[in-house]
Amino acid sequence: MKHKSILITGGAGFIGSTLSVSLKGKYPKIRVIALDNLKRRGSELNIQRLKETGIEFIHGDIRNPEDFPQIDYDAMIECSAEPSVLSGYEGNPLYVVNTNLTGTINCLENARKRKADIIFLSTSRVYPYERINGIKTTEDKTHYIWKEGQDIKGWSPEGITEDFSLEGSRSLYGASKLCSELLLQEYISMYGLRGVINRCGVIAGPWQFGKVDQGVFTLWMLAHYFKKDNLKYIGFGGEGKQVRDLLHIEDLFNLVDFELKNIDKVNGRIYNVGGGKDISLSLLETTLICQEITGNKIAIGKESVTRPADIAIYIGDSRRVISEAGWTPTHSAKKILEDIYKWIKDNESTLSKALV
Repeated sequence: MKHKSILITGGAGFIGSTLSVSLKGKYPKIRVIALDNLKRRGSELNIQRLKETGIEFIHGDIRNPEDFPQIDYDAMIECSAEPSVLSGYEGNPLYVVNTNLTGTINCLENARKRKADIIFLSTSRVYPYERINGIKTTEDKTHYIWKEGQDIKGWSPEGITEDFSLEGSRSLYGASKLCSELLLQEYISMYGLRGVINRCGVIAGPWQFGKVDQGVFTLWMLAHYFKKDNLKYIGFGGEGKQVRDLLHIEDLFNLVDFELKNIDKVNGRIYNVGGGKDISLSLLETTLICQEITGNKIAIGKESVTRPADIAIYIGDSRRVISEAGWTPTHSAKKILEDIYKWIKDNESTLSKALV
């Protein structure tokens, strides 16, 4: 590892804290600084975990330039975001825009002054939802399936590629992240920064405090573990057949680790990062696995009306990053849920008081 000091924004969140702990664990001599505004419920539980690992925590908000630490660092992992697709639909859009766009500008400026490399965690939600839902589907007993034989640029039965059309609406969350991608590309071109964009699908694993609009696989396991009848199959007829690919947080760390050590090789690249077709689940299939792992069955409601910007299937085609980085996901969907279960069991008392 060439970098000596790494700033991780959103550093007390699920992804940011886990990347921080993993980096410090693998490279003890590296200085790791986690910056977070602690807005998301559960993030405060990570502070002690960070400090015990030797990570410096700074309570700050990327919306405020003055909150950035006045220290030198040579790499930034930009994990901060308002991650909800529903943000802005039922209220003021300013928080999601200011965090995901204005905050990114502040991150880029801070990194530019220090000539720091940037690993930018974007989202699969940059792809327009109506175009994705326009891909014809069929279904079986437990999930939707894309029909083969469709001639759509940037799509195959393996998933959505980086060449999929960006024309259309994608939610304010997706739009703000896409704008941030464009700005990073300009900073790379204009100022000689080095950076890479990872369009992540669903990331899951221990230390994720799941909610219905972000972290759904953890939410599902939490509800089954604690026998809470608070789940619903929402949209698409309320059958729970909508599908997402998912990626273990450890697999994401392995990719970020490679990118930091090979920043010249990946500089300026955009990658779809996810579990792909082989590591994907519907909500109904997730229910069955949670029942198997926990031994518990709970009542799950149905709401047939589809929420704004929702999609029936998202599977990312990660073959570009697999080819160029020699990286591949190693955790199966069931293994991801088993790891979440073990984390809940090991932290049952804390989680039952704080989140359930």
